[in-house]
Amino acid sequence: MRIGSGYDVHRLVSGRPLILGGVAIAFEKGLMGHSDADVLTHAVCDALLGALGLGDIGKHFPDTSEAFKDISSILLLRRCVELMQQAGYRLVNLDATIFAQAPKLSPHKAEMEKHLAGALHADADRVNIKATTTEGLGYIGRGEGMAAECTLLIDKV
Repeated sequence: MRIGSGYDVHRLVSGRPLILGGVAIAFEKGLMGHSDADVLTHAVCDALLGALGLGDIGKHFPDTSEAFKDISSILLLRRCVELMQQAGYRLVNLDATIFAQAPKLSPHKAEMEKHLAGALHADADRVNIKATTTEGLGYIGRGEGMAAECTLLIDKV
């Protein structure tokens, strides 16, 4: 068994869609980044790569590469899952938290769990997504950005 943890943060800006866990969420701002900037999926990728001892998302999908410009982060996660499968592992469980002042994310958590579970080739009950505010404190509380963290466990098939 191996444990991985991941963390990511992105700035909120006008004129971009908000994608979290592969789900498009109606909001007046979206996350800025080279890919679709899906902060949740990036944290999951980093956790998975960390559990495998394979570095981080920047090593595998550099933001200097045009190949990853505006790419769906779910596609990046699927590539990480291929590495996991090649190494002979499978997901045991995943627990993640999104830090965002707005919008309300509770109505979208089940769909995010379903999208992530599909990319991970796992049952949806092995993926848990939580969301919390920062009670108006810091850059997240001011609506300047969002963050996500993820912890997951993998084991040999």
